[in-house]
Amino acid sequence: MLWHASAINGFAIEASDGDIGTVNDFLFDDASWHVRWLVVDTGNWLSGRKVLLPPSVLGRIYAKDHVFAVKLTRQQVKDSPDIDTDRPVSRQMETSVYDYYGWSPYWGTGFYMGGYGYMPGSGMASPYLGGRRREQAIADAQADRDDVHLRSVEAVTGYHIHASDGEIGHVEDFLVDDADWSIHYLVVDTKNWWPGKKVLVSSRSAGEIDWMDRLVNLDVDRQKVKDSPAYDPTITIDRAYDEKLLTYYGIKFAAA
Repeated sequence: MLWHASAINGFAIEASDGDIGTVNDFLFDDASWHVRWLVVDTGNWLSGRKVLLPPSVLGRIYAKDHVFAVKLTRQQVKDSPDIDTDRPVSRQMETSVYDYYGWSPYWGTGFYMGGYGYMPGSGMASPYLGGRRREQAIADAQADRDDVHLRSVEAVTGYHIHASDGEIGHVEDFLVDDADWSIHYLVVDTKNWWPGKKVLVSSRSAGEIDWMDRLVNLDVDRQKVKDSPAYDPTITIDRAYDEKLLTYYGIKFAAA
């Protein structure tokens, strides 16, 4: 099922023995377009501390109650490594979380969360955690030759969309598949060019994310985006809709 990232943000996280906190943000890999971490705000329970949880620990979704069940106890989360949310998340920090829980990291051979026609990249380091106020931390990391691949959904929301021949809108939301936590589509608001129109752009049409200029670059032109079907959030994006939209953008539809 496809979810709006904005709709999941704020969902409660429930351990086997009580509440942990709420989803505060997501970190996604801008090479594979997979969500790698949920950022969970523990609120007053741990004095505002935030923790990282991979989607693999999520159990049942109680959509009506806005709750995710997780396969952890409160004590496990409490004793997990501290995460400094004012800094980029280093590979060392990610490794410490995986080591603590005894999990295989997503960049290793023991764990990989499927794909949307992608293979994981290599050399990932110094991913970004947090909102827009920490954009400079990414710039500093890049200046030090760190390869930044993880992006904050909170931060990228609002980035301008740049087609091959110019800007055409901004990122309003993301559509995430809860089967493998891949980002299928970017919801693009084009109101500055075509009033009232929102469109879906496949993540497979997205290229480099320019964090300095706050741009998501596409490999299609403005006219292609302009002529794409208007997005109606009340319509279920089923297999037929998915295939039709991908075909429009010249992307091969991967049959299940």
